[in-house]
Amino acid sequence: MLTLAAASQAPLSLAQTPATGSFDSVKQLLQGKDPVTWVFTGDSITHGALHTMGWRSYVEHFAERVRFELRRSRDIVINTGISGNRMTGLVPDAEWRVHRFQPHVVSLMMGMNDCVGGLGGRETYRAELTKFHAMLTERKTLLLLHTPNPIVIIDPAKELRKDLPAYVDILRKFASDNAIPLIDHYQHWQETRKDVYAMIYVLNDANIHPNHFGHSLLANLMFEKLGIFDAGSRVCRMFVP
Repeated sequence: MLTLAAASQAPLSLAQTPATGSFDSVKQLLQGKDPVTWVFTGDSITHGALHTMGWRSYVEHFAERVRFELRRSRDIVINTGISGNRMTGLVPDAEWRVHRFQPHVVSLMMGMNDCVGGLGGRETYRAELTKFHAMLTERKTLLLLHTPNPIVIIDPAKELRKDLPAYVDILRKFASDNAIPLIDHYQHWQETRKDVYAMIYVLNDANIHPNHFGHSLLANLMFEKLGIFDAGSRVCRMFVP
């Protein structure tokens, strides 16, 4: 049996989606002349290993788009995502993985593993997001949030991540409450990948991890939200079935 992981919870429409922070501050950095340090962190999706089968991850697409195509060659793009990680792993390790690089922007996609904690783990997830945001605010670092992609549950007996929609909603509300820009991949995939089979095309393991097509989708939505999407770009026009 193939089911979408979000089957138990209807997706928010665009009209229902909570307002989040403006992307203007990040856009201004991209439009400015000064070089920018970007740190991307998260779990296996950000790590971009194994399931990309040697193809580029969304972080690598971002680096190509910004550092080469936009001629921002002095920008630094650092990826500290770790496969299997949760917020409880990132926060105590943030000095090593994030702060020592003195980033201007931190891009965070985390929740795919956190949601295994189910109902009992929701408050911990929210609390760790709050701690991480406070660290960045103290250092005057911009935070850019991402929801993880939806997943497909192949074996209903192993629905470890069935609580993912609730964690996505926690992230949305956190972004809204704190005026943090949020790139909602979860909603975008639900609206553009209309059935299970369309979803499987962009998931390498037919379940959780985006393949190279999926990473192009993640990158392009990010480009659109940051105002740097260009249909003529080699990165932006990569084929996705």
